[in-house]
This record gives sequence, C-alpha cells and structure tokens, in this order.
Amino acid sequence: MRVPFRRPLRASVLVLAAALAAPMVPLAPAVAQARSAPESFADLAQALLPGVVNISTSQTVTAREGRGMEMPVFPPGSPFEQFFRDFMDRNRPRPGQPNNQAPTRKAQSLGSGFIIDAAGVVVTNNHVIDGADEITVITHDGVSLKATLIGRDERTDMAVLKVNPEKPLTAVPFGDSDKARVGDWVLAIGNPFGLGGSVTAGIVSARGRDIQQGPYDNFIQTDAAINKGNSGGPLFNMQGEVIGINTAIYSPSGGSIGIGFSIPSNIAKSVVAQLRDFGRARRGWLGVRIQAVSPEIAESLGLKEPSGAMISGVNEGGPAEAAKIRNGDIILKFDGQDVKDMRALPKIVAQSEIGKSVPVTVWRDGKEVALQAVVGELPEEQKVASTAPDKPTPAKPMELSGLGLRLSPITPDARDKFRLTADQKGVLITEVVPGTPAADKGLKAGDVIMEVQQEEVSSPADVQDRVEKVRKSNRKSVLMLVQTSDGLHWVPLSLAPDPGRAPG
Repeated sequence: MRVPFRRPLRASVLVLAAALAAPMVPLAPAVAQARSAPESFADLAQALLPGVVNISTSQTVTAREGRGMEMPVFPPGSPFEQFFRDFMDRNRPRPGQPNNQAPTRKAQSLGSGFIIDAAGVVVTNNHVIDGADEITVITHDGVSLKATLIGRDERTDMAVLKVNPEKPLTAVPFGDSDKARVGDWVLAIGNPFGLGGSVTAGIVSARGRDIQQGPYDNFIQTDAAINKGNSGGPLFNMQGEVIGINTAIYSPSGGSIGIGFSIPSNIAKSVVAQLRDFGRARRGWLGVRIQAVSPEIAESLGLKEPSGAMISGVNEGGPAEAAKIRNGDIILKFDGQDVKDMRALPKIVAQSEIGKSVPVTVWRDGKEVALQAVVGELPEEQKVASTAPDKPTPAKPMELSGLGLRLSPITPDARDKFRLTADQKGVLITEVVPGTPAADKGLKAGDVIMEVQQEEVSSPADVQDRVEKVRKSNRKSVLMLVQTSDGLHWVPLSLAPDPGRAPG
C-alpha cells in the first residue's frame, strides 16, 4: 500500500509543502557509543534562528468555469443553505465569460527557507515559490525583503532566491549529510502554520528513503515535528550545520505524526551551486533507459546476485551509444562506484562531472566488460531511440509450449490489427494462455518480442531456437526484450523442466 504524503497548503495526497525535518549527525567512530540526550537545545537554537527565514508568496488566481468556491456543508433543512447557494450562483463565472471578467483573488502561502550567504542568498523548496507573482522573505527580526528568483529545480524540489538587505544577514553552513547516522539528534527550524521561528528536535529515523517523487529520491527520514509551512526549512545537526532541507511528511491528516523527509545536504549543495552559477541544474546524462535486475534476470544471464541496472534502451546519439553500451547490458559500476540497484544509477550519473571520461563496468555475455563513457549533460527533452525498418520475414505462426505464448511474424494485417508502427520489428505475440508464465508476467496479445537472451529475433522460429538453447543449458528462465504499449522491458519467463514441443 502506498504511503500517503501531504503537500503543504494544497489539497493533495502528497504533502511536500509540509516540509519535514530530519535530524542527522556526523558518523561516530567504528565502535558505536551511546550518547545521552542534550540537557537543552537552547544555545544551539539561539545561534541558528537568525539564519532561518519565513517565505511569503502571493499569486493571482482566476476562477475557472464550473469551479471556484465550494458549497459549505449544512445540516439538513438549514436556513443558510439557500442563502449560500444564491450567493455562489451570483458569483460563479458564466459559460464563455472572458477571464478578465471572472472573479480573481490573491492566494497567499507561507513556507520556510534559510540564508546561505550574508549578502542575501536564500534556499527553499521549489514548491514553496512555484507560480508565485511575488515572493517576500521575512527575517528572524521581522524585516520583510522582496525576493527575486535566481533559479529553481523541479526534479529535486529546490529553489534559490536573492534579497538585498541593508546590512549583512546571518548565514548558516551546509554540513556533510553522508555522516549523519540513524539515531543522531537533529533540529528543525521553520514556519509551521505561519508560526515563524519554531524549533523542534528529533532524531534521524532512517536514510535513503524513496518516496516516489522523482528519479533522485534519497531522503533523510526524521521524527522531528514538521508541519505545513516547514517546507524549505533547514534540518540541522548538533554542530549547527544544515544536513537537510525539509520537504515532505507522511500524514493521513495533514499534521505531523513523526515521519518527515528531508533532501540531504550533499545533494542540495551541488544543485544550489548550479542554480547560482547557471540559473538551472546541470546534470550528468548517459542516455539510457533502465530497469531493475530481478533474481530471474540475474539467473538467466549467469549473474550471481541481482544487482546493477539493466539497459532496456540506448538513446540514439547519446553518450552510452558512443561508449558502445548495448541494450541488455547490466551496469555494475560507474566511475568507480558500485551500482547496487537500478535506483542508484541515475543518482550517480546525475552527480557526475559533465564532460568527464569515466570507467563503466557492464555484465555482458556472462562476464564483466570494461568500457569508457564521456558524461553528457541531461537535455531538456531526451531523444527516444528509434529502430530502422525491418524487411518482412516470412514464417509460420508458432506456439511456445510451457511459456504460454503464441507467436507470429509482423505482417501488414497484424500492424493494422494491433496498431503497430511502420518500423516495428521483432516477433508478434498473438495470444497469451491464462495461467502460464507469460500471463503471470503481464504479457498480452499485441506485445512484440525484440530479443531473446540479448539476441535479436525476427521470426517465431528464431524465438523457438533461442528458448531451446536456454533449456539445454539447464537455466531456470529465459530473458526476452519485449516492446509493450508502455515501452521496452526485459521480461524473464520461467521454463518448465520438461515442456515438450507443440506443433508449429
């Protein structure tokens, strides 16, 4: 069951704006030692409060046709019901009414941020300032300063602002989030529910949390109280260093229940630097599509452990193509870092230096292969790899006994029936038998098998031959690259011990 998250000041299941605070502390010696709770956080809080700001934004909202105010809920027979109904009818935009005649209002929202440069550079969450017409930074001593946006990054939910203070502000430093351990004390300071200068304490509850908000999720989890309005505020360690940016909370009700999430400072630092230098985040790019390596995939390719990231597509003209990385390769190491699972690769590549030549280790043909790749810059719009037209290969329909697949070559009639593209190549699945391995993996009629065991196939006989070779090698599953309506996927299918052969 997916965890419900909530977004501050918005009616959404994901509460991102209700920033969370995750306490973290640097690593201790190899032998862990118990630490007593501080007698007081007062001295630390007093020193840090001036570096934390409230952020107020305003946005002009125009009522849309058929939307706007919602009817309050009244008890049956209430005399106020008709009064409010008449009022809403008078103020609701009429069909075809121009926007300039529709009711408008100023929507206000509040969030948090922190100062990283005494000259007036402020960090916050992107969702705190997203869509704002005006942004105001309010310092701890109550001074309001108009802010301009230096840059923002939706992928990591971060933004950098600039204000022009009359005197230098109090800045707080970034710390090393990699040193924070589960159980370390942390402080969260922010503006929950507009109550600026609020301080809460807790511990780091967990690390490396993926809350399904983007490809770079690697959140710190904390039990420090975080609520709506804390978004964009800092999470401090006991040295007074920012080790996280409070971003989201887990909350069925919208209030703190002790599960918050914070962007690690080691991710934030590089993004902030790029936003200041370029006005946008510049990320490393390899130009591949990837999928997880399941135990079945690992077994079918002779890999001892299901680790790494499997390539399910290579972008034409991208860095991976130039590095001779192939569809079906499993990337085990990138620039000297182990790729423990599929999620690790995008984070490692994104933080790599653009233009740098890095070593890449892939699993191919049952052994490790060393390659060299030059890291590119992630483009705004990635070009999808295309396939060249394939000459039709005459062949008979065929059934793969034991797998539950009935196959056919791609004919003009099949292209029309299953709405295949003119350049689609491979072998068409025309039927999937219920209760078979293929059905269990979600394959369906209209899907197309592109490769079997990382070798291209163009006819049902090709597929049959590859499957038989795998059976003779006593492997438990066969690996197929399948084009579905959702894209390319590597699908491992279990092989029956003695399936026999069905007539072709």
